[in-house]
Amino acid sequence: MNTLRKMIAFAITCLFIAGLPFCQSEATTKVTKKTTTKAKNTSTTNKSTANTKTDAASATTPATTVTTSNSSAASGLKEALVTGVTNAVLSLNKENGYFGNSLLKILLPKEADPLVNNIKLIPGGQSLLDDVVLRLNRAAEDAAGEAKPIFVNAITGMSITDATSILFGSDKTGATNYLKKNTINQLTAAYQPKVEASLNKDLVGTMSTTEAWSKLTKAYNKVANSLVGSAYNLAPVNTNLSGYVTEQALNGLFTTVGNEEMKIRENPAARVTSVLQSVFGLLDKK
Repeated sequence: MNTLRKMIAFAITCLFIAGLPFCQSEATTKVTKKTTTKAKNTSTTNKSTANTKTDAASATTPATTVTTSNSSAASGLKEALVTGVTNAVLSLNKENGYFGNSLLKILLPKEADPLVNNIKLIPGGQSLLDDVVLRLNRAAEDAAGEAKPIFVNAITGMSITDATSILFGSDKTGATNYLKKNTINQLTAAYQPKVEASLNKDLVGTMSTTEAWSKLTKAYNKVANSLVGSAYNLAPVNTNLSGYVTEQALNGLFTTVGNEEMKIRENPAARVTSVLQSVFGLLDKK
């Protein structure tokens, strides 16, 4: 009996020992499966995250590129405008800047045409007339120096949207027209006192331009109001000289700025900096 019990106990022990490798193998397999599954999940998560980042980058990169491109274009246009207005002001704010330029030279107002055409009726009238015209242009040349800081302030405040629209628009003087719209009131306010001061200066002897003009129109109006004037159908002249000169001076200023703008747009040699060359080079490819 004892022998039988021992044999049964021995058999159970053997079966237990024989089952250990299987248990360990199954446990190892379960751990391996869990580890593999976790790794797969982690890999999937990482790929998903990476894809999300890539998608986000893809979504934002074009907008960022466009913003950067527009910003560069705006900077290029602003630099071009500062260059243009600087050149324009320097060309006008000097002796003969207006008077020596046949396109910009300020003549007497149309209202004074009868006076000009009949100047021979006034003794010494032609000499007086020539002197007044010279002084009108000297007044404009003096006032031109007021323009640059006003222009630069307007250029600095220009938005990226306005700048890119002007740069790539069809108007060859779009920037000049923008400046005129946004600075004309300030320029008029800055120019007129300067013009008046110049016209009131005694440039020859003790006579100012305003006095010379007053003397000339007074003499002419005396004739215009006489029987001789009636026979010639002459009309008196009553022009506000400082207002007229201010208007003509600003017309010449914007004409000159517009020419500078077209020069930079159309002539690569006028693009004197790398920024101008880069930005306006885009226009050459259109």
